[in-house]
Amino acid sequence: WRNNANNGTVAEDGTTYTIDAAGTVTLTAGPEGVLFRLNDGADQPLFDLLPAAYTGALDAIRAEINELVGLAPVKEYVFGLADNLQVQQRRAAAGLKTASLSMHMIFTGNPGTGKTTIARLVARYLKAIGALKGGQLVEVTRADLVGRYTGHTAPLTNSVIESALGGVLFIDEAYSLYRGEQDSFGLEAIDTLVKGMEDHRDELVVILAGYTKEMETFLTANSGLASRFPNKIEFPDYTADELLDITTVLAKGKGYRLAESCTFPLLGYYKRRQALDSRTAGNGRLARNTLEKAIFNQSRRLVAEPAAELDLILPGDLEFEE
Repeated sequence: WRNNANNGTVAEDGTTYTIDAAGTVTLTAGPEGVLFRLNDGADQPLFDLLPAAYTGALDAIRAEINELVGLAPVKEYVFGLADNLQVQQRRAAAGLKTASLSMHMIFTGNPGTGKTTIARLVARYLKAIGALKGGQLVEVTRADLVGRYTGHTAPLTNSVIESALGGVLFIDEAYSLYRGEQDSFGLEAIDTLVKGMEDHRDELVVILAGYTKEMETFLTANSGLASRFPNKIEFPDYTADELLDITTVLAKGKGYRLAESCTFPLLGYYKRRQALDSRTAGNGRLARNTLEKAIFNQSRRLVAEPAAELDLILPGDLEFEE
């Protein structure tokens, strides 16, 4: 570092640089890189202040999340993570204390409402904003965490945690880990998970997913469990209109398009199904199954109509289960 008559002086050892009368920046070189400290603040990596090279990854993931049908409150929370990280980085650069925000989450809601899809995108998003280094998603269930004999569970759970470091550990149907106070293996897995989260607080995000009521019971299994998951996100059931939009999006992704005359019968079908059973009819699987049947029926029609458009699905291709 060189002396600069306009901005201040440099100590003889080359580590301290006075930028003005209001503050002093201390630079320290070490094996891990160059650290800086403003006044009496904590040491921070100097190059964290530099903007990351633009790769387009963040914009691409944001666009992918935005294109998902519905899920407005979920999207709002996910995008808020980047805002918080940016503010904490600015506070660090100003020599202020930073708040360590817990990013562990609980996704509640019925099956087929987008929980796994969002978890995958969250893992990539957290890497893109610099909150995680790896960005991988490790998806597990009880069978991957709970051992079959005494002494097997803790090493098994720790192995899963290790594989998820730098990324997101997604535990689907997490409530199945707790089958009551007599389930010693399940309780051991939960205790090991809680300890692992504490030991690796800066390099691991855990997302638990499951039914709303069952997850509330699950959180009572360990005294420290609920406090480590302050972010509870409810995934609402899709409306009939949203299911129609999902069907259109899925069709486009497969190289098909729905004739406009399909709109009324599809919307009516989804509304009837939801009136009978909203818990199972308000999820994306209904739209996916409906589209797959239509594609199958369309292929049979095209055999008899060689001149028909290969990508167009007509009302006659739709098949409804009442």
